[in-house]
This record gives sequence, C-alpha cells and structure tokens, in this order.
Amino acid sequence: MKIENTKAQMRKGVLEFCILSVLKDGEAYTSDILETLKEAKMLVVEGTIYPLLTRLKNAGLLSYRWEESTGGPPRKYYELTQKGKLFLTELNDTWAELQQAVNKVTSEKNTR
Repeated sequence: MKIENTKAQMRKGVLEFCILSVLKDGEAYTSDILETLKEAKMLVVEGTIYPLLTRLKNAGLLSYRWEESTGGPPRKYYELTQKGKLFLTELNDTWAELQQAVNKVTSEKNTR
C-alpha cells in the first residue's frame, strides 16, 4: 500500500466540502478557487475541479454567471445557492463531529 494513494483519497474525500467553503464568502472564478485550494496544499488540478463544479451545480448547490473578459474568453463565476449554504452548514457540523472523533481515536492511548 502506498501512502500517496491514501493521502490522495483523503483529500478527494473532502474536496467538495473545501470548494463549497471557498465560496462561502462570495462568488469566485475557477482559477481563484484552484489557487485557494493549492495554497492550502489540496493539490488539485483543473481536470479535477471542473467535473466537481458541474456536479455541485447540477445538485443545485452552486450557480454561476458569465462575465466578459478584456483579455480572453468570458469567465464563469460560481457562487453558493441558498441550498448550497444550508448544505455547507450541515457539512461544517459533520466535519466538526468527524474531526473530534478522529482526534479522540488517534490521540487515545491503547489500553489493551
């Protein structure tokens, strides 16, 4: 078993949560979302994020708008819908519970 595969699976499992969290303060262009995730060491590539954004949009969690660009093609800006905001609130609660559980398990001394 390779550690890199396990680490990649762990990141992949929280990527949608992270994308929604990036958008909690307002709309963002895809490259801005990618940059924020990369700065957090999420190691995301464009080929990964576009299908995720589409899936989140199709689930009604995101909406987007087009904006003309002076230096190229129009840009698509994503933002959370009301449903997306509620979903993110639930994920935040779940993440806090999960984090607490994992911390408890990984920090407990083995008493067996």
